[in-house]
Amino acid sequence: MDADALQKLIYLLQATDDPLIQEQALITLGNSAAFSVNQDIIRNLDGLSVIGGMLSSCVPKVKEKALNALNNLSMNIKNQEEIEVYITQVCENVESAALNSDLQLAGLRLLTNMSVTSDYHHQMINSIPCLLRLLSEGTERTQIQVLKVLVNLSANPAMTRHLLRGQVQTLLLLFDNCTNRDILLRALVFAANLKQNVNNKDGTMDQYSESSIFFTLCGDSTAFAQKLASLLHHPDAEVKEQVVRILTQ
Repeated sequence: MDADALQKLIYLLQATDDPLIQEQALITLGNSAAFSVNQDIIRNLDGLSVIGGMLSSCVPKVKEKALNALNNLSMNIKNQEEIEVYITQVCENVESAALNSDLQLAGLRLLTNMSVTSDYHHQMINSIPCLLRLLSEGTERTQIQVLKVLVNLSANPAMTRHLLRGQVQTLLLLFDNCTNRDILLRALVFAANLKQNVNNKDGTMDQYSESSIFFTLCGDSTAFAQKLASLLHHPDAEVKEQVVRILTQ
């Protein structure tokens, strides 16, 4: 689509209150944003603020399509700088959405892109309990998407204490040979990142409850050690590599 067609779509999105038209316009803008040249055009036409305004819609499908469009637009660094203002709202949408819904997953995908660099991590701190709850309660599809965000956050030493304070009663259950490989591998990377940061003295001065992630991964947990020992026999080389990474820290 050329700039004129994109401009008309953005005007249409502003002018209509019909959720069906809004949804279709957002789908078209989202598809167009998959092409890098259009990402700049949409930003220059002030399309980011118009699409971001749709996050306040009371219609879940409209919010979902707005998140999908922003997700494609967020592949552009300059666009990320403008999308930053919506991070808190995206986190709220993830928390309030129905569990495992397309809306929730769309929000998690956008948070994944926005957390690739550490620039916006501080805006996601208050959502850590929500992410950990979804890791515990979500389907495998939701768990994978949550772990993508958590892995990105755990790579940032400044986030260590915030993550270690969190509580996931089912965390140990993920470290099992029967766990979906994509979930297991990401859970191991998450644990390895946190262990590395703890060994580098990030976040270790805090006080942690016995139900915290700190006690599960870094305390005198024979259960976690036994899980890791069992995973040394996992057939996947990347899984074993992350297990060794944890054990040798």
